[in-house]
Amino acid sequence: MSSIEILQDVLIILLAGFMTVDQNGLVVMSWFPVIVGTIAGLIMGDLHTALVIAGTFQLMMLGVAALGGASAPNYGLATIVGAFVAIRTGTGIKAAIAVGLPVGLIAIQLEVVARIICNFLAHKMKTDNDKHRWQKMRQEAWLGPILFSLQTIIPTLLVVLVGPQFVKFILNAIPAWVTNGLTIAGGMLPVVGIGMLMHYMPVKKFLPYIIVGFVLSAYLKVAVLGIALLGFAASYWYFTSEARKVKETVTEAVIDEEGEDYDE
Repeated sequence: MSSIEILQDVLIILLAGFMTVDQNGLVVMSWFPVIVGTIAGLIMGDLHTALVIAGTFQLMMLGVAALGGASAPNYGLATIVGAFVAIRTGTGIKAAIAVGLPVGLIAIQLEVVARIICNFLAHKMKTDNDKHRWQKMRQEAWLGPILFSLQTIIPTLLVVLVGPQFVKFILNAIPAWVTNGLTIAGGMLPVVGIGMLMHYMPVKKFLPYIIVGFVLSAYLKVAVLGIALLGFAASYWYFTSEARKVKETVTEAVIDEEGEDYDE
C-alpha cells in the first residue's frame, strides 16, 4: 500500500468521524451525501464517481426521514464508504450501494448504543455539577463527541482495514438477485422522495412550470444546470411580479383611505 493510499484511508476515517460530531454540533460541513461525497471524492482523487454516488444516496435520503423515534440509515456514512470502495476497487455504483447501505444501517445500531451511554454520562455530569466538580464535568463532556464520532469511525475503520479486495470478494459472493434488489430499491426511494416533496409543494399553482421543466429534461435533454438557471429566472420573475402587485395594491389602498379622509 502506497503512502497516498494510507493518507486517503486516514482522511476518510477522520471525515466519517467529524461528520457525526459536526452533525450534532455546529453543522459547519453538513452530513448530507452531496457534501460529504464531494469531500470524499477530493480525498480519493475521483470527484466524478463520488458525486454520482453522492447524488444517488442524496435522492434516497429524500424518501426517508428519521421523524419522532424512527431510525433511518446514515446516508452520509453510506456515501463515504460507498465512494471509498467504488473508487479504490474500481467497481461501480452497484458496489457502492451494496456496501454503503449495510454500513449505514450498522451505524443506526451504534448510534443507539452511543445515545444510551451518553444518557448515563449526562446524569454523571449533573451529579458532578451539583457537587461543584466542574473540572471533572468538563473532562467528561468530551466523552460525548468521542462516542458519537466512534459510531461512524468504527464501521469505516473496519471497511478500510479489511481492505477493498475482501469487499470485492464479498460482492462477488452475494447473489445477483440481492444486488439487483438493492439497485431497484435505490431507484424507488428517489421517486418516493420526489413524491413527498411534491406533496408539500403548491404543485397545482405552479403546474405549468413543472411541465416545462419535465419537457426540457425528458424530451429536449437540457442539462440540470440549464433547467436550474431557467427555474431561477422564472422564480425571480414571479417574485418581482408578485411584489409589484402587492405594492400597487397597498398604494391604491392608501390613496383610497386618504380620499375618504378628505371627503370627511
